[in-house]
Amino acid sequence: MRTAFLSFLASQTMRAATRFARGRDGNVAVTFAIAVVPLLGFVGAAIDYSRGNSVKSSLQAALDSTALMLSRDAATLSNTELQSKADSYFKAMFTRSDVKNITVSATYTASGGSNVVVGGSVEMPTQFVKILGYETMTISGSSTAKWGSSRLRVALVLDTTGSMNSDGKITALKTATNNLLTQLQSAASTNGDVYVSIVPFSRNVNVDSVNYNANWIDWTEWEGAPAYMTTWLANSSNVTTWEQTGPGDACPFGNTWSGTSTGFYCTNSPTTGASTVSTVPSNGTYAGYICPSIDNGGRDTTKSGLYYNGCYNSVSATRTISSGSSASCGTAVNCSCSGSGSKKTCTQSYYTHTWIKNARSTWTGCVTDRGSSSAPGTTPGNDQKSTAPTTSDTTTLFPARQDTYCPPAEAMGLSYNWSAMTSLVNSLAAKGSTNQPIGLAMGWHSLTGIGPFTMPAKETGYTYNEVIILLSDGLNTQNRWYGNGSSTSTSVDYRMYDTTGAGTCANIKAANITIYTIQVNTGGDATSTLLQNCASSSDKFFLLTSASQIVTAFQQIGTNLTQLRVAK
Repeated sequence: MRTAFLSFLASQTMRAATRFARGRDGNVAVTFAIAVVPLLGFVGAAIDYSRGNSVKSSLQAALDSTALMLSRDAATLSNTELQSKADSYFKAMFTRSDVKNITVSATYTASGGSNVVVGGSVEMPTQFVKILGYETMTISGSSTAKWGSSRLRVALVLDTTGSMNSDGKITALKTATNNLLTQLQSAASTNGDVYVSIVPFSRNVNVDSVNYNANWIDWTEWEGAPAYMTTWLANSSNVTTWEQTGPGDACPFGNTWSGTSTGFYCTNSPTTGASTVSTVPSNGTYAGYICPSIDNGGRDTTKSGLYYNGCYNSVSATRTISSGSSASCGTAVNCSCSGSGSKKTCTQSYYTHTWIKNARSTWTGCVTDRGSSSAPGTTPGNDQKSTAPTTSDTTTLFPARQDTYCPPAEAMGLSYNWSAMTSLVNSLAAKGSTNQPIGLAMGWHSLTGIGPFTMPAKETGYTYNEVIILLSDGLNTQNRWYGNGSSTSTSVDYRMYDTTGAGTCANIKAANITIYTIQVNTGGDATSTLLQNCASSSDKFFLLTSASQIVTAFQQIGTNLTQLRVAK
């Protein structure tokens, strides 16, 4: 367009000059003299305009490069340092010698994402239009570099079951997780760009015992007496077999209740303290009490894997077996008769028992799957959803569980306290059986901010990408109610993923949360179709056959996640 315009002006000038040469009228010279000044001005303006466009193109290219260079470390620079670097970058790239009075400015903001704006201007001396009074042309421009308008929230759901102790897996997990945390920290330009939560799990999840007064905890099972014991005591005929042979001996079925199906163990020679295998202490707070054994009540199918949280207070009492002339103790033990004739009375000595529950403050911090004590409830149940807990519905609360296999490392909600996260990872210890659904559900809760977790507010102007990374080295074995089995509603796997789309995995994906799953299969187990199906896509499932591959898998995932935060 500019070339055509210049050609047009040149041709018009030549035509005017030709007409002037042929002209014979006396006023032609005067007319030409008057017209030639603006005519030359137009020609010169076109030439200076073309030079100005060339300068502006060079200026804009230098500003664009400067903005991109500054975006690498703008968040860490003071205003003075930012301005100094902007000036240095710009002048290194803008090298035209036909301009003067170069100025450059730079500003950085972190609202709605990181943002660097670089502005610049130069003065170009004119060659032709100065005859019209314009000696210089001011040429200016600006460039903006934006990045970090996408923010990350990542839940790390980490298997810390007993099998992680083998083949170097727990050590590799710590290394891989710390490396991933370093990657994610590096992807954050400012605090809040990347949040991470960490949920270690086995059969249960530790949510920190300091929360024992929280209104989202369900204490029903904690404060309830063991079911088998309650049923036995409710049967009054059992009192006749209740023997009393010595101080502190308050066990049914004679001197011992070995509990082949009950999980209790009593002796007639109890030792000090309620935490020993002899669970009728002879002195101390629970002297003479029947306390559940330290095998976690494992033989009581109603509360498998649970420490009972209290003891029975045994108090000596008597009752009348029979009276009258035919009164007799019959088969009753510890029974004697007195009197004679119609005033004859037979009485039996026995123990009454009152359940004394432990204080909630003695809870060690573990919770189990949400739902009722007998079953998880309707499908989908609250063990499969991220419904906010409410005290009016105990199935939405988190049941307190006293379990020797509770993960010692406590779950941490969304945070950018990188040193605290590193300390948590380094404290991971492997123990207990596998319940992937509770780990997955608690990771989800950490992103939604319910129960034990709080969710940092989401700011306007940002896009939030939410991710769960679930790593496990085995197949599911036990949740609150079921052992694992086929794909039925009474299996652990089914609660996590079922073909009707009601499982935890499907619900999480429906909430637009991306799921990565990792199976560390060093023991020759079958490939977990459960973890394959739970992943958001096939490329987000990792099958590993050695502990060292955990590091590589986490690095790959970290790279994928950090690519969500690139400069625009």
